[in-house]
Amino acid sequence: MSGRIVVGTSSWADPGFIEEWYPEGLDQKELLPYYARHFEGVEVNSTFYGVPSRTVVRRWAEVTPEGFTFDVKLHQALSRHSAEVGTLPKALRDRVDTTPRGRVRPSRDLDRELGRRYLRAVQPLADAGKFSSFLLQLSPAFKPGAKELDELEDLLATLAPHPVAIEFRHRAWLAADRRERTLGWLEDHGAAFVAVDAPEGKPPTLLPRLDAVTRPDLAYLRAHGRNARGWIKGRTVAERFGYRYTKKELRELEGRAERMAEEAGTVRMMFNNNRGSDAPVAAGQMRELLGQEAVAA
Repeated sequence: MSGRIVVGTSSWADPGFIEEWYPEGLDQKELLPYYARHFEGVEVNSTFYGVPSRTVVRRWAEVTPEGFTFDVKLHQALSRHSAEVGTLPKALRDRVDTTPRGRVRPSRDLDRELGRRYLRAVQPLADAGKFSSFLLQLSPAFKPGAKELDELEDLLATLAPHPVAIEFRHRAWLAADRRERTLGWLEDHGAAFVAVDAPEGKPPTLLPRLDAVTRPDLAYLRAHGRNARGWIKGRTVAERFGYRYTKKELRELEGRAERMAEEAGTVRMMFNNNRGSDAPVAAGQMRELLGQEAVAA
């Protein structure tokens, strides 16, 4: 029996969504309830920039229907992006090492402490049965030679038994001579591989369209659009990820997700082509293709 495919977008409060997809004049606090009437899952993007309060997270659980689920993006310091000290919880800011530019230096101690804070923050979602996974979107600077996957062990152990889905942003991890080791490491550590749909090309940040299931209960597919020029040179989210999927391309994605669902209990299919209404429109069309409820235009 094939697993369940949950379709959503990478955020529910993107400015483009508000401008082009949500009904005009909808109050900010009504965005998530409206979104949840049309989709069954969503990625939380705001948590990349800071640990959310339990009060805020509790409201997410309260205003969404039963069966709706969240994937929570982990802090930029955990994914090895350049993070300002001010993005950390106040209690941690004086306890971390920093670069001369005032950026956070990653450490296993920080991974464990920050991981524990995310665990506490998402507890209202877990209690409500609405937590799906943590999403770790690694920096392109996290690449073989400069970094080792074992560096992530403490973080994964801290967040267990909750699933962590890992997205690579440097193609060397999936090169022919390393791919098997990379996927094997994820499987051995209980992490879910994040497959991507993105532009194809030679730059190291353009990853191959590789699908793999490394956890039996969870597979993940993020659709970034296929705007190669924007991906490489774009300065804003809309410039990098702006892309309107065609019906033919969506059918390709449908096939990829369905094949992954033959091996995984749940497939998370999240559209990150965030420009205007591109992502919710594509996600709605995908739900139609899958025979699920269509999203409102």
